[in-house]
Amino acid sequence: MTTALQSPPRRSSSRLQDASLLNGPMLLLRSIKGFRRSQSWAWLASIPLALLGLGVFTFSARAEVALSDLTGPQAATFLADNLWLFIATILVIFMNAGFAMVEAGMCRQKNAVNILAKNLFVFALAVTAYWVIGYSLMYGGSVIDGWLYFQGLFVDPDPSGALECAAAGDTGCLVPAVDFLFQSAFAGTAATIVSGLVAERVKFGEFVVFSIVLTAFIYPIAGSWQWNGGWLSELGFIDFAGSSIVHSVGGWAGLVGAMLLGPRIGKFVDGKAQAMPGHNMAIATLGALILWIGWYGFNPGSELAMDQYVAYVAVTTTLAAAGGAIAATVLSTITSGKPDLTMIINGILAGLVSITAGCGNMTFAGSWLAGAVGGLIVVVAVAALDSAGIDDPVGAFSVHGVCGVWGTVVIGLWGVDGMDPGSAGIGLLNGGGINQFLIQALGAAAYGIWTVVTCWIAWQIIGGFFGGIRVSEAEETQGLDIGEHGMEAYPDFASS
Repeated sequence: MTTALQSPPRRSSSRLQDASLLNGPMLLLRSIKGFRRSQSWAWLASIPLALLGLGVFTFSARAEVALSDLTGPQAATFLADNLWLFIATILVIFMNAGFAMVEAGMCRQKNAVNILAKNLFVFALAVTAYWVIGYSLMYGGSVIDGWLYFQGLFVDPDPSGALECAAAGDTGCLVPAVDFLFQSAFAGTAATIVSGLVAERVKFGEFVVFSIVLTAFIYPIAGSWQWNGGWLSELGFIDFAGSSIVHSVGGWAGLVGAMLLGPRIGKFVDGKAQAMPGHNMAIATLGALILWIGWYGFNPGSELAMDQYVAYVAVTTTLAAAGGAIAATVLSTITSGKPDLTMIINGILAGLVSITAGCGNMTFAGSWLAGAVGGLIVVVAVAALDSAGIDDPVGAFSVHGVCGVWGTVVIGLWGVDGMDPGSAGIGLLNGGGINQFLIQALGAAAYGIWTVVTCWIAWQIIGGFFGGIRVSEAEETQGLDIGEHGMEAYPDFASS
């Protein structure tokens, strides 16, 4: 998402917004009589309603440049760019269905409702948190140059800046509403990745609170370092659509949660990992295909304009997915004796993650190879996590965390300077020297360190405040569907 031809318009904050930020929470707490620890969920639930009430008064009428003021070509370009991003946004949002089906299918029947509820609800949380403050932290004005940005609460929907941009003859002039919607879908993806790592043993409420913190603060601040001209962008760091910013951040956040939770009951016996097969590989496979299709919004949409490069990014994305699937299938067949469907699924996803950062800076051959290496990595990483005693039910960290880092640093190995034929190599192995590789490694490390530290603090505070983040042993044994939600995914079928 770094190739936008026009930076996001600066949004001016109002005094009323500032007053709302400072005074709103205290006024809310004072209005609740008899507040005590046991009522914490009640006041947490009322915060979004209070913020919504405050937000109603933050917008005022503004003079706008009319669409009719644009010439025919200017209007056509403006509408095509915004329409394409809207379509791409729908594809990215639909990826939530893919994540839900992959995770639910690869986990046990008794936890299916819980997994589906998390994946569905997390997008609602992400959009709300990102609307209230996350988008401003990611794309607002500079507070600490290169490191921290902010432009007041709530998203300013005024399209005047985009219309003025189009009137000047520029491309990639996006109205704030469609830009926000696209970016919020990415925030939701980061939170959804966490769900897979903590599946089958995390409390629903505590996961909800963590998702809000992640999408409102941790992810947006990190994203601004690259996508809002922050310090990594100034160094020349490349992450076109988010191998590090979205996928590795989600992977690292989930890994911290998984380590604090500990493994599921029965996962390790005498130090050896035990297979805990998923209950429905059909929906897991369908989920993988949905994710593959959704990635055509994720990567090509990050061009932020409908131009000649959209199809190029779609092809690099496809080739990497194909390379990942083939390599993971071959290696898993060699190591286990038979093709493993879960590894085919994770190989496809590993290939897609491996090209997300470099889909605009790879040749077609380089894309396939990057995806193939990602497919090999994911098979090895899944086994390595089991050996380390870390329980990752669906291989989410191996796919998004490890391959997110790989997809970032591979640009420094054989990336090229753009998508035009004959673009010069910028990687260590194709004549570009070591500089880009070091920058990519620094960026990947920065996102890992930031996410691990902040998420460890967040998980610890949430656990301390609510009495732990893991369900009881009895509830885990019975299944989170009954314990957390009081229902079953398949009430007419007996559990095996």
